[in-house]
Formats: sequence, structure tokens, C-alpha cells
Amino acid sequence: MTDQAVQPATAGPGPHSCTGRDRELRALRADLESAGLHTMSGRPLPQSRVLLIAGAAGSGRTTLAEEFVRQVADRYPGGVLRARLTEPGGIPVPTERTARDLLASLARSTGPARPPGEDAAPPDPPPGADPADVAEALRSALERRGRVLLLLDDVADSEQLLDLAPESRDCLVVAVSSGPLTDVPDVRPCALGGLDRASAVALLSRHAGSSPRVTVDPRSAETLIEQCGALPAALTLLGGWLGAHPKRSLLDASRALAGSGPPGREAEQTAEAARSPAAPDPLERSFWLVHDSLPRPLGRLLRLLALAPAGFVDPQLASALGGCSLSTAHAALDDYVRLGLLRPLDSGHYQVPGCLDPLLRAASAAHEQPDEVLLARARMLERLVSRLQACRAVCEPSGSEARRQLAGMPRALRFLHPLEARSWLRTRRPALLSAVRAAVAEGAGELDTLARRLVSALARAFDAHEAPEQAASDRYELHELVLLVAERNGRHRERAAALLNLGDLDARTDRWAEALVRYRAALDAAREGEDEWAAGRALESLGDGYAELADWDRAADWYGRALALRLARDEHADRAATARLHGRIGAVHTRAARPEEALRAWRAAAAAFRRLQEPAARARALAEVAAVQEQAGRWQDALRTWGQACEVSRGAGDTGPAAELALRAAEACERAGSLREARRYRTAAARLRRPAAGTAGAAGAAGD
Repeated sequence: MTDQAVQPATAGPGPHSCTGRDRELRALRADLESAGLHTMSGRPLPQSRVLLIAGAAGSGRTTLAEEFVRQVADRYPGGVLRARLTEPGGIPVPTERTARDLLASLARSTGPARPPGEDAAPPDPPPGADPADVAEALRSALERRGRVLLLLDDVADSEQLLDLAPESRDCLVVAVSSGPLTDVPDVRPCALGGLDRASAVALLSRHAGSSPRVTVDPRSAETLIEQCGALPAALTLLGGWLGAHPKRSLLDASRALAGSGPPGREAEQTAEAARSPAAPDPLERSFWLVHDSLPRPLGRLLRLLALAPAGFVDPQLASALGGCSLSTAHAALDDYVRLGLLRPLDSGHYQVPGCLDPLLRAASAAHEQPDEVLLARARMLERLVSRLQACRAVCEPSGSEARRQLAGMPRALRFLHPLEARSWLRTRRPALLSAVRAAVAEGAGELDTLARRLVSALARAFDAHEAPEQAASDRYELHELVLLVAERNGRHRERAAALLNLGDLDARTDRWAEALVRYRAALDAAREGEDEWAAGRALESLGDGYAELADWDRAADWYGRALALRLARDEHADRAATARLHGRIGAVHTRAARPEEALRAWRAAAAAFRRLQEPAARARALAEVAAVQEQAGRWQDALRTWGQACEVSRGAGDTGPAAELALRAAEACERAGSLREARRYRTAAARLRRPAAGTAGAAGAAGD
């Protein structure tokens, strides 16, 4: 089974079909069959085989890779996984992020059955783990999976590939890059150039429409192909331009292409055209030819698509960027597809081709004012926040405030069912995370408020639709981004909250050393922000951490500080927390074999729960008092306290805990040699359990 959830951007057809690459496909299949120099020499490499498809932007390297993967996928029952290793804008994707995405994709896909008796796979590395450990976990998972094909698009350097490639000859890595990866051992390169003449003519004709202009004027067609460098992407754009201008001849297209280019280079372009009919940058010339022919509204919206997170576009996002209606945005996106400017995906989604992304960014920088770009980004983020709020609200109970707000949203923003919302969230996950990263990195303060709202909305959507362990790494990254924004703006309270959340995520995976560092930093931030609640929370969390590490002295110290802060506030809302802290202090002193301190703390907890009118909790605290007295050899006091605990527990009305407490009291009496009291407690426990047993028996009889 193939899995395309890692990076759908590379999973669909390219902006042009795989035309004229039969020779390259045969060469790739031959490389796949060949043994390789190291194997022939008797020294096979431990890593998987790597096939490299290298070529300039617009040469169709991704499309060729996808076609080759489609042809050989049935040889790899472990599945086909995809990842793009360079973000729009040319920034390499961190290896840890790619590895986690691939691990999540493996978890969602169905692989071959595990042999009987084979140990279960080890858990994924926790959030915040060392990037090298995450990459090692991915390689191990791929090796356990068996024959897996890994398609890595836009590989920036050899190290990226080597960090991800499994150490198994049963796996295959197909890498797509702009140049050679010289540091990868035994890599088998396939270098792409332009198309042959017949294939270039066929591609140009297909995109130029039904007009016979290309076939009736072969000389002009050859000139155009030379001007495009026979690059598939440039020919696709030029064909789209011809299709949009059915009355223009090929000679007109050649002249227009020779004079096209970025604004401000007219003199340079004229000189270049006089020296040579071939443009120095065919893809750039073709792009600007199409761009300059667009009506002003279409050209503006196209340029703003450079802001699309991870290059994902849909009508909702396009309408927000352009400030236009949904129908207008939908029609514009379809026009861009016909012109070769967008790649259609499934379910009404589109992708900005990687080769056009830098050109869109250059066009935006040349034509758009910074304030307009900032406003467009703000509209897009606001729309994403609304969609995420709707994504979470659809999971709320009927009649709740969230559902009422959802009903008031425009139909285009709402979700009708939680399954629809969950599917949307999983499909958009890469784009949503990319939008958050971009807002934080490029906001420079202007978009920080929107960035915080987007982080909050995305975290809540994950809470509604994903299990905690499924989105743990995403939540960790979101809290780190919140921390960055808070530090940049001097928001101490937000900084404390982010550090507490990060510490909790570390604690859930038993990374207590890292958690303690986070909690100490949270305490400092809370004090700077005069946030007593966060300070108390950090103090208590520090106590939890040292208790987990069995450092009883430090645990008692931090719990004591937290208790002192709670008592100083003297608020009714803190009374339950105060009672709980007394109990934690008692537990720590019990483990440290300090009976007097433990008794004081447990008695204080019991008294606090009595004031709160929580008999069940009070009974548990009294039972702990009795256990400590028993350990100290104070049997008479212990038996008296056991009796008090049982009496309070029966008054709570919950027979199950009361019966359990009576049995514990009976065992204590037996240890003390008071057999008569022990029988009394056991009789009481049996009587407390009898109604539940009778009810179960009646239910069974009714079923019979």
C-alpha cells in the first residue's frame, strides 16, 4: 500500500506530463536491475540503493520520478513514502521534521504482517528528542518494514539523504535534486536536459489547444523550442499562453518571448535578443510572458500565491489572499491550471510547482507593496483561524456555545460532520504548520497576535481530532513557536505558559531532566510576569519531577514552596489544590521514612478535605495516616484511625471504595493480632459488596 500523506505536494502529476522521457525511464529501470560496482567487487554497501534524478528547474525531474515510482511500486510491498526536503523559498527542511512525518505516515499505512514471535516495534522518539535519534528511529522502522520505496524530492544536499536512507539493500531511495550528490556512495545518477524535438513539439501542441499553429509552421515551432531550451515546464507555459491567445502566431509568440522578463530589464533584454534568439533563462522568460499577459486582478492574485503555505492552494485560501469571492478565486485557479501555473491535486486542491515558486516570489517583490502583502497574509491567517475553529466546534456537543457559533458561520467555512473536519485537518496539516512557522518567522511583531491565535486554534483542533500521542510532536513544535513569540515580545505570562506546556510534554515521556529545566524557566518567567498561578503550577511540577526521580528532599522542598504560595493567596479556588499538596508532601515524607512529617501532612490533608466536604478524599487521607502509624509501630493509633477512615468512607455513599478500605483495615487488624476486629471489617466489606453482586446476578438472570 502506498502512502501519500507525508507530502502530497509531490504525489500528483507535474505541471506537464511525462512526455519524451522513455530513454530515461529505461535507464532508471536498468540501474535498478544492475548490481552496482560495490556489489560486483564483493563489498556491497549496507545502505539502500539510491537512484538520483538531477536536472535544472523546469526539466520535469519530479514528474519523471513519479512516473518511475508508479512503474516499479509493485516491487515494494512495504509501501511508497514521499517527502519534500526543501520548503518553498529554498529553505531545507530539518531532518527531524521529515523523519517524524515519515514515521507518522508509516503508522497510518498498512504494511506487511509481522512474523510470529517478532518483537513489537519500539515507540517513536518523544517530542524534543535529539534529531539524530529521530532519524535513527525512522531508519530502523523502514528496515523493519521490509521493501520500502522512499521518494525524496528537492534534496538540498547529500547529508539530508544519508540521514534518512535506511541501511537495507531491500529498500530503494529515489532522490530528486538540482545537481549531483557526490557524497552519496554508489549513487546512480540520471541527468535530465531538454526534450527531443518530436516530444517538445507534441508537448507544445497539447497545451496550445486545438489550433494547428504548431504543426503548420514547424520552423517557427523549432525556434520556440530553442528559446524554451526544450524544457517541459517552459514549453507548458508557452503552450498555455498560445492556448489563451488563439489569434497569435508562433512568430508573435517568439517575439513576445524574446522581449519578456522581469520588470526593469528592458534594455538588457533587448541587447540579449539582438545577440541570440535563445533566452538565457527559458523558464523565467516563459513565466514572465504568461504573467504579463494576465488581466490585472489575475496577475495580482497569482503573485499573492507566493504566500500559500507549503505551496498548497485551494479556493478558500485564494479568496482570502486576493480579497475576492470564492467563485472568483475558483475560476482564477482553473485559469492558472490551463496556463501551466498551478498543478491540480485531488479534491479541489492545487499546488504551486516548485520550479515556479521563486519566480512567483520575485514577481510579488517587484509588483506588490509590503503593506499589501502583509494585509493579504493577515487575511489568509484569519481565514485559517476561522476554519480551525469550525474544525474543533463540529466535535462539540449539540447546543453548546461552540456549535451555536459554528451555525452562524458562512457555509463555506463550516464542516457538516466530524469526519469531514478530521479529513480536512489531516490533509492540510503540512500547510497549517507551515503557515504558523511563516507567521512567526516573518511576522516581526506585526502578525504575532494572529500567529498566537493560529497556534491556539491549531492546538485545539489537534486536541479534538487526534489522540495525544499522535500529535505530540506537533504540539511540542507549536508550544516552542509560542515561546519564541512570547520572548520576542516580552510577554512573561505567555512565556511561562509555553514553558509549562513543554515541560509537561517532556514529563509525559519520562524526560524528567529536560522537564525540570523547563519548569525552572517557567517559574522565573511567572515571577517576572507576576503570575502567581503559573508560579504555583511550576513549583508543584518541580516537586513532581523530583518525586519521580526519588529525590525526596528536593521534592518536599518544592511542594512546600508551592503550598506556602497557595496558603498566602488564601483563595477558595485554591483549597482543593492546597489539600492535594498536603497529600503529596505526606507521600514524599512517607517514602523518605519520616513518619512525624508524614503524619502532619496527611492529617492536614484530611482536615482540608473535611472542610471541602469531600468524604471520599478525606477517607483516603485518613487511610494514609493509619498506614504511617502502622509503619511506626503505633498499633493502637493505627487501628483507631482505620476505623475512622472506614466510617468516613461509608458516609461517602460509594460502596466500592468503602469495601476496599474495610479490607485494608481487616488486614491491618490481622497484622496487629486483633482477629475479632478483622472479622468484623471483612463482614462489613462483604456486606458492602453484596448489593453490587446482587445487581449483577439479577442482570444476568434477566439476560438468560
